[in-house]
Amino acid sequence: MAANRPESQEVKSDAEATKIKWDDSNMKSSYANVCNVTSTREEVVMLFGMNQAWNRGQKEVTIQLTDRIVISPYAAKRLTALLSGVVREYESRIGTLNVDMPPATGAGGTAAPSPDKTK
Repeated sequence: MAANRPESQEVKSDAEATKIKWDDSNMKSSYANVCNVTSTREEVVMLFGMNQAWNRGQKEVTIQLTDRIVISPYAAKRLTALLSGVVREYESRIGTLNVDMPPATGAGGTAAPSPDKTK
């Protein structure tokens, strides 16, 4: 994804153009299949990690957290718009993403609990 980004980008301001140089010399790459988000009035905290439990019948699952990103609510709103645009573009090329999955059947034949949508 980063390979598609131009190395520099010009952003027009009122009086002059500002050149942005993307410095990725200290960047690291991480993979996460779990994200938890909380917020206060001043900040939004995103916790990313890995769920490595492959057995659905487990009574307890430990998520190994690897990264914490803290941003302002204003940056969170801009991130929401950015991600919405990326998903909209993806779905126009590939097809609709269905995130409302039917309940899965765990070991023992019982339905797995639905994710808590109140968070």
